Amino acid sequence: MTSNRWVIAVAGTIAMVCLGTVYSWSLFTEPLVAAFRWSNSTTTWAFALAIFFLGVGAIIGGRWQDRRGPRRVAITGVVLWGVGNILAGLGTARLGAPWIYATYGVLGGLGLGLGYVTPVAAVTKWFPERRGFGSGMVVMGFGLGAFVYNNVLKAIPPFAAVSREAGQVLAARAGGSTATLSAGSTSTLMRTFFWSGVIFAVVGGLCASLVRNPVAAGAPAQATAPAATVAAARDYPPSEALRTPQFWALWAMLFLNVTAGILFISNAVPIMRELTGVEPGTALAVYGFIALFNGLGRFFWGALSDLLGRNLAYVLIYGTQVVIFFVVGGIHALPAVATLFAIVLLDYGGGFGTMPSFTADYFGTKYMGVNYGWILLAWGVGGIVGPIFVARVKDVTGTFSGALPVIAIMLLVSMVLPIVTRRPGAARDRAHRWQHLVPPRRVHA
Repeated sequence: MTSNRWVIAVAGTIAMVCLGTVYSWSLFTEPLVAAFRWSNSTTTWAFALAIFFLGVGAIIGGRWQDRRGPRRVAITGVVLWGVGNILAGLGTARLGAPWIYATYGVLGGLGLGLGYVTPVAAVTKWFPERRGFGSGMVVMGFGLGAFVYNNVLKAIPPFAAVSREAGQVLAARAGGSTATLSAGSTSTLMRTFFWSGVIFAVVGGLCASLVRNPVAAGAPAQATAPAATVAAARDYPPSEALRTPQFWALWAMLFLNVTAGILFISNAVPIMRELTGVEPGTALAVYGFIALFNGLGRFFWGALSDLLGRNLAYVLIYGTQVVIFFVVGGIHALPAVATLFAIVLLDYGGGFGTMPSFTADYFGTKYMGVNYGWILLAWGVGGIVGPIFVARVKDVTGTFSGALPVIAIMLLVSMVLPIVTRRPGAARDRAHRWQHLVPPRRVHA
C-alpha cells in the first residue's frame, strides 16, 4: 500500500473525476424532456435528489471513514454511483421518473457523498502545511468530471445526434407539435447512462482503493501553516462543533454559494441557449469547455486562500458573482455569456476548494470526516433549492432570466458572513495575548 502522498492525491483526484460527472446533468435535460414529455421541474428533480443525497451520504461516509479509514468508504461510494447510473439506464424508459429518482438520485447520490467526503478528508491530512492546496487539488477532480465527460459525450456521434434531435423536438413542441424523441434515440440515451456507470465503477473503484490516511494525521512534521491561516486551537468532535455558531456560519456560506452556482449548472445548456439563441450542439460544446473552470476554481481558490485567508477568499467569491448575476440576463453574445458563466463556475468550484481547509482551520483534522460531512449537507440542501427554483421559474414564466437578479441579491447579502465569522476561541486567544502586555496590578499593604 503506497504512502506517497502525491500518488494518493492523484488517485483521489481521478476517483473524484468519475463522481463529478453528475455536473454534466444539463446534457441530459433536453433529451429526457423530449423523450418522456417531462417538465423542466420533473427532469431537474433527478439531479436535485442526487445532490441532496450527496449531502446525506457525506455525513454517513464522514463518520464511517473517521472510524474505519477511508479506503472501504471511497470504494463503496464510487461503485454505488456507477450502479445508480447503470440502473437508471436499465429501467427509466419503462418505469419513468420515480425510477431515475430512486437510482440516479437516491442511490447514486448516496454514493457521491460517500465517495466525495473521503478523499477530501484524507488528502487534507496529507498536506497540513498547505491545506488549501491539498484539498483544492483533490476537489478539482470533481469539478473536472463534467469537463471530461462533456467532451467525451459530444465526441460520440450517436449521443450528439440525440442532442440535435432533442432540440428539434422541443422547437417543434413550441409550435404546438406533440412530437417525442425517436425510439432509437431514447435507447441511445439509456445506453449512455448504462455504460457510463460501468466505467465510473471500474475506473473510480480502482483509484479509490489507493486512498488512505497518513499514519500520523499531522505529517510531515516540519510543516508550518502560512501566515494568512491559523490552525484550530484543538480538535472539535461533531457534538461540540455543531453547537458553535461558526459551524453554522460555514454551513450557510457553502449553502449560499452552492445555491447560486448549481442553479446554472443544473440547466446550463438550456440557459445558454435562451440567452444567446445558439443551436444545442454549440451550447453543448461551449459548456463542455467552460465546465473546466469548475475544476480549476477549486484548485485556484483553495491555494489562494492559503495566502489571503479563507474569509477574504469567500468575500471575493461572492462579490464577483453578484455583479455577474445582475448583468448576465441582458447579455446575448455567446462569447460574453460564456465568459461570465465561466467565472461563476470558477467561483462555484472555489467555494468547495476553500471550505475543507476552512473547516480544518476552525475545528481541526481529527474529526474532519464527519465534521466536513455535516458541512456538505449544505451542498445537498442547496442542490434542491437552486435547481428547483430555476426550473420552477422557467415552467411558470417561460424564461430562466427572472431567477438571476434574485440570486444576485442573495449573494450580496451573503458577503456579510465571511466578514463577521471568526475561528472558535479567536476572541479568547486575542484577550490572552493582550493579557501578557498588561503589567500586573500592585497590591499595597
